[in-house]
Amino acid sequence: MSPIATDTAAPLASGIRALPGPPILACRAWGLRYRGQVGSLMDLTQAVPGYPPHPGLLERLAEAAGSRAAAGYGPLEGEPALRQALARDLRLSHGGDVRPEDVMVTAGCNLAFTLVTTALASPGDAVLAPTPWFFNHPLALATRGVTTVPLPCRAEDGFLPDPDHAAALLDRYPAIRALLLVTPNNPTGAAYPPALVARLAELCRLRRRWLVLDETYRDFLPDPAAAPGLAGQAAPHALFSAPDWRDFVVHLYSFSKAYCIPGHRVGALVAGPALRGEVIKAVDNIQICAPRPPQAALAWGVDALRIWRAANRAVIARRTEAFRRAIARRAPAWRIDAAGAYFAYLRLPEGAPPAARVAERLAAEHGLVTLPGSAFGPGQERHLRLAYAATEEEEIEAVPDRLAGVEASWS
Repeated sequence: MSPIATDTAAPLASGIRALPGPPILACRAWGLRYRGQVGSLMDLTQAVPGYPPHPGLLERLAEAAGSRAAAGYGPLEGEPALRQALARDLRLSHGGDVRPEDVMVTAGCNLAFTLVTTALASPGDAVLAPTPWFFNHPLALATRGVTTVPLPCRAEDGFLPDPDHAAALLDRYPAIRALLLVTPNNPTGAAYPPALVARLAELCRLRRRWLVLDETYRDFLPDPAAAPGLAGQAAPHALFSAPDWRDFVVHLYSFSKAYCIPGHRVGALVAGPALRGEVIKAVDNIQICAPRPPQAALAWGVDALRIWRAANRAVIARRTEAFRRAIARRAPAWRIDAAGAYFAYLRLPEGAPPAARVAERLAAEHGLVTLPGSAFGPGQERHLRLAYAATEEEEIEAVPDRLAGVEASWS
């Protein structure tokens, strides 16, 4: 017999009850109403890799998972071999001074963000973040009573944050403890130029605020197409070359996308000793240690799979171009305001209903499950986010037909 909820049930925390449920689950629920009218259901809600892990990585995962050593607790800061490999990889891709002791391995990048912001912001404090923003970030902050202050970005500017506006907000709100940047961006796919990152970092340095730089999708920067560390690869930024970067910069990374192992939950943060010392306190009470078998496999994979990662970058770039061509040729009323990495940020046609209503009808009646822009912060009701990384190029050709179908319903 199912339990019956009553008014006398023990109360739950008001803060978490006030938050909306996970957006992806809500949108997928709309897709459950689809009956196959125009073909198979297409789920473009979640940023998942569109190709399998490398066979060599799978072999090492299996070997490590079956080892007795990996079944025990590991170091709080992560396995030394993986910390060394990631530090070396960042020196190759970004330049500058990154050492193994700067690296902490975490159980996914979302947890890295939570651990860092737990150390940076107390209840009543705030974090400044460009909009549209990755919904997990403000929701994670809200669970701990930390406010997210929006820094609005415009499609006309490529969804790049304006440093002057950021400076004004930092000066206006003394409770802001950090500026959060995600580049390449989720949901827009926009990549922030190195000069812009440098200007925003200088704002933080001068105002003694932290810069939290989430580079989950750095392996999918659009141009040039070489792998990190190979000739011709431009550095995403030069922050690690600043002698004082450890005093105000935090780098976040996820192994989920580039190595195709989101289920193994491995991320990382890179920061100076003062911040890491505080994060260690949170780690011991939340995570203990990150999963050990994938760390062992990744310690090999970071160096060994550099060329493989470059080939996958090219796969995703081709899917981006296929999406652009398909929309431009067959759904011209829908404008791609930004695209890159795993995402396209699609503007609704003139006269369309709000994004949530469009997304619901697309999923339930036309079998295309997307996320409405309203999930990504204030002022985003005219956009949809489509995550196409796991969609084959020939499947992308079906997207305009689904869009045309829902467009006909309000025309």
